[in-house]
Parts: sequence; C-alpha cells; structure tokens
Amino acid sequence: MSVLQELSERLYDVIIVGAGISGINAAYRLRTKLPSASYTILEAREQMGGTYSFFRYPGFGADSDLYSFGFAWRPWRGQKTIINGESACQYICESAAAYGIDRKVQFNHKLLSANWSSYRQEWTLLVNKNGQLLPFYTRFVILGTGYYNYDVALESPIPGIQNFSGPVIHPQFWPENFNYECKHVVVVGSGSTSVSLVPALAKTARVDMLQRSPSFVVAQPSTDRFGAWARQMLPFQLAHRITRLKFLLKSFFFIKFCRWYPLKARSSIHKALLKELPRETVERNFRPSYEPLEQRLCIAPDGDFFEALRAERSRVITDTIVTVTERDIKLASGRTLRPDIIVTATGLKLLIGGGAKISIDNAPPIAISKKFLWRNTMLQDVPNMAMMTGYPDAPWTLGADVNALLVCRLLKTMRQQGFAAAIPRIEPADDGMKGAPSLHLRSTYVIKGADALPKTGDKAPWLPRSHYFFDMYDAKFANISKGLQFEKANENIDKGNKTRRS
Repeated sequence: MSVLQELSERLYDVIIVGAGISGINAAYRLRTKLPSASYTILEAREQMGGTYSFFRYPGFGADSDLYSFGFAWRPWRGQKTIINGESACQYICESAAAYGIDRKVQFNHKLLSANWSSYRQEWTLLVNKNGQLLPFYTRFVILGTGYYNYDVALESPIPGIQNFSGPVIHPQFWPENFNYECKHVVVVGSGSTSVSLVPALAKTARVDMLQRSPSFVVAQPSTDRFGAWARQMLPFQLAHRITRLKFLLKSFFFIKFCRWYPLKARSSIHKALLKELPRETVERNFRPSYEPLEQRLCIAPDGDFFEALRAERSRVITDTIVTVTERDIKLASGRTLRPDIIVTATGLKLLIGGGAKISIDNAPPIAISKKFLWRNTMLQDVPNMAMMTGYPDAPWTLGADVNALLVCRLLKTMRQQGFAAAIPRIEPADDGMKGAPSLHLRSTYVIKGADALPKTGDKAPWLPRSHYFFDMYDAKFANISKGLQFEKANENIDKGNKTRRS
C-alpha cells in the first residue's frame, strides 16, 4: 500500500472519539443529517458501549428510564423502563448494528493528542493502536468520551485504608467472578453506586453502607403501566412517542419543582421515605444537608434498596471513619466494624477527552478548565471540536443528542457558506464574564475534579444547561453565529486536501 493510500484511509470529514452512547448517537445524527460526510469512530477499548460495557459491579444499571435515556431514533422495546448495565450495553450495540454504525468503529484506537493546524485548517490526531502510533486527519472532531477517567479511579480519602488485610475494591475495577457470598461487606459511600451495590450484594452477603453524609434516595418502578397500556392500544411508534413525552414532561416539572420549591421537594421525598422505612432510620440516615438535585438523585428500582434494609440483610450507618486497621474500621462514634471486604464507592475521577492533549499550531496543550463552553458544546478558542455533554439532573443521552444535532446544523451551515473553521470567541462586551464548572453538582468527586472541567458563563451563548426542551429548541433554531468566528477555506490548502483525499 502506498503512503497516499495509507493517508487516505486515515483522512475523514469528521472523527468521533468514543463508541459509547454519545459517540453512537453522534454517528447516527451525522449519517442522517450529512450523509455525504465521511466519518469514523475511534474507540480506545475493544468493545462498544462505553460506561455500560465498562462497569461490571453487582447491581450496575441505567439509573434513568429507557424512554428518555434511550436513543430518540431507536425506541426501546423491552417491558422494563429501568434496566441493568448488560441490557443497556446490548441495546447500544444493537442500535449501532441496525444502522451500520458498528462497521465505522475502529477498536483499540486511543486518542493521545489532537493538534489543529491554522494553516491547513485541519486536525491531526495522534492515536495509539495496540502500541503503534498512527496519525489521523480530519476537519472536525467530536469528543464522545464522557467525563471520567477509565484508567484511574478517584482516590479514597480513607485514613489507614492501606492497612486493611482483606480485599479493598473500587466498583470501577470490580474483579471478574469475585466471590463475596456469606461475607461481611462494607460499602463506603452514599451515592448511586452504593445504592445499586447494596441490594445486589445483600442477596448473598451481609452488607453495611457506611456514609459520612446522607443522599436523597427515591424508589421508582422498573415498569410503566401507562406505557404498557399505550402499546396495547396504539401503534408502537405513536405509543412510544406519547410515553417518551410523558417521561420528559414528568422530568421537566419535577426539576422545576425542586428548583423553585426546594423545601417542599425535600418534604415530599421525606414523606416517601417514611413509607419505606421506620422514622428513626429515616431521620438518622436519610436527611441530606443539601437541597434536592444539588447532587444527583439516587434511584432504587422497585425500591430494592429499601427492601434489602427492611429484610435486615443490610443496614446504613452514618458516621465518620477515624482509621482502618488490619481487620477493623474504627468510627468517630466509638463503634468498630470488622468487615471481610471493603468497597470504596467514593466517586469517579473526572477527565475530559479521555485525557488527550489538545493544542493549536503545536502550542502547549490547552488548559480545559480555563475555557468556557459555547452552547455546552464547543471549547472557547478551539476550532472545529465539539464535546458531547449531558445533564446533571436528567439522562446523559438527552444532552448528548442536543449537542449532536447542534453540531450537524453547524456543519451544514459551514458547508453551505464555504466556511472551513468555526471558532468560539468571547466578544469584548462579554469579557470578564463570571464562570462556574460545567457540571453543576455538589458531589465530592465533582468538587475535587472541578479543575478538569470547562466553564459555563452567565451570558448567552455560554450559559449552563437549562432543560432538554429549551436546549433542543436552541440547537434547532437559535442564532448559530452568535459567539462563533467563521473562517473561509484557504483555496490553495483546500485543493491540497482534496488531492490527498482522492
């Protein structure tokens, strides 16, 4: 194969990084909105599915209903609306295969760096393929890599944890076929991972969930009666659209209720908890210090978490760890726990773009945390690169789909008007804009990882996420040129690129 042929095989109009739910969705939108655009998907791992093929801990699953979590373009046909991780991964893979997207994925291709050439108006991506370094070239990059580090977990700030003689496991790296039957397991943490782990482990083990501070936990049915009725009475596509709209509206009003009336929202959740657990347990272990939605709400499908507590197969302990010894966990209250296994469900280490270094004209890598996000999609001062971002209080897919449709609209506009580059710029009038991390949560792992996140501002088009309905409207109809600097294609360079592509 000649050098030109090798180059042409690694030259695309668009390169999508990541074959998880964001990347697959972006590929579908791209192939339907711009069918003539060439694209590929670079996936660092050996399989599709992203988060849902990566996490293997007991109880892991989608924490949102499948009507809004699932792809808008491929309705979920199962009976359950909340499913486990394996089923979610299967759904993603089947969706990709149904439209030939799986054939566009190049596995074991890890993006190491991306450099934009202002002269060529083109990205050069350095990719590690099983130890071999390969350059890829593209006019536009879409990062569908999520927001956390796949290789490194967040360090657990547990005094003396290194002294423990038994297994210490982070859910991110759950050992295959790990045996915890008839063991005493202490799960450290109070977030959604802990709430998922406890009922799964409690089927065969004795489980303590040890939390420093409580979280909001709510039970949610894993099936939907209205959806089941609609499927029986209406054509499938119509039934799905109506049920999806119901879930989206329900989410919209719930979020508004929590934002506008936090005390009433807190009271409502508290009353629901009293139906599940004794008052003493609720008052001691389920009274968070923050307001609803300041951290992500923990979902217990069919109330399985509460069922495990009622059956006394598990318990929640609100206390602070003083130290961990070879055999014990000593608590500030004076209590001592003697587990066989410790699970540190203390959050994720935040990382954007899979850790790839992003630069312009071979300058030092860009400090992502110093940059604002244009419409929650593109980094300030970075040409032709989009990030798929989700919602902190709703399914990730909804935000990623807003991003994907906005990118397709932008690419169409650029083609129609002969632009080669679109660069988000802060106008002089907006200089000095106040910034905040783009992930607006008070969770410990988010606060610790704030330096890894880009910023959102207090003026359009740099504002944080609003809600799916409003953001989708903006993606389709808002002034797409506001906050963007467009550059025409360099005719001489463009001819050279066309020659390379032929």
